[in-house]
Amino acid sequence: MKILGIGNAIVDVICKVEDDFLTKNNLTKSTMKLVDEVEFKKLLSNLKIEETIAGGSVANSIVGLSQLGNQVSFIGKVNNDELGDKYEKSLTIEKVKYCYKKKEELVPTGTCLILITPDSERTMCTFLGIAGKVSDKDIDENAVKNSELVFLEGYLWDEGKPKSAFDKVMSLSNKAAMSLSDQFCVDRHKKSFLDLVKNKLDIIFANEQEVLSLIDTKNFNEVVSFGKKLGKLIVVTRGEKGSIAIHNNEVVECNVKKGLKIVDLTGAGDLFAAGFLHGYVNNLSMKQSLEKGTDMSSKVIQIFGARLKK
Repeated sequence: MKILGIGNAIVDVICKVEDDFLTKNNLTKSTMKLVDEVEFKKLLSNLKIEETIAGGSVANSIVGLSQLGNQVSFIGKVNNDELGDKYEKSLTIEKVKYCYKKKEELVPTGTCLILITPDSERTMCTFLGIAGKVSDKDIDENAVKNSELVFLEGYLWDEGKPKSAFDKVMSLSNKAAMSLSDQFCVDRHKKSFLDLVKNKLDIIFANEQEVLSLIDTKNFNEVVSFGKKLGKLIVVTRGEKGSIAIHNNEVVECNVKKGLKIVDLTGAGDLFAAGFLHGYVNNLSMKQSLEKGTDMSSKVIQIFGARLKK
């Protein structure tokens, strides 16, 4: 198995909203807010559902990697309920090996309300459900050992016992990559994330705001200097400014594709990571890997949802 993903197994509920809906409900555009089941249902009660699809940040990346022809697997907790069944089937259809055995839980399968505003930005309200309860006991040791690389998401730190799960993965993995996930997620777990970045991870994915927040700076040149000294591979997406990969003294940049009809930015970072990791595990150069990431993200932002259709 080339890549194992470990992340929150979430079912995405996609709705279109106007900007004033965010204002009325005290939601910050382009971020992810954790909500309980009551608030989730209250928000959803006033909306029309456009689409319901299996999601989760790393899971989206893993499906993208499978679509590019890579052998992949995934660990994420769902309940043995209707949504849990739907989630597992969505992975099977995409030729992703699901390395978690569902069981009856007191907490339902996690769901994420994705609100798309007219500017195509997405704002997320996530009820983690059982997805947020990942611990070391949920980690399939053989799946980790038999993978060339394990890809984790920062969102895992928001609930449950993530440290025990991460420690187990780090002790068993051949190589480990992680997405910082969200600026607010970085702010919530900055000390833990810095320790992972400096001492445990081999590859780090982030957008510009996340990495600026991580090292407490507003100057991107300081990010480049930080990356050069780190000795790890840091990959940063910068919106209209493109993307950059930093490894020791090697710094490579890639421009965005112009003239695209953007429909929904959900999954842009997830599919970028899929494209880059595809290049990485197949021995492409950093430039070629950035280009593959750009190609995948360019495709997904022109459709609704975070996964490319077959």
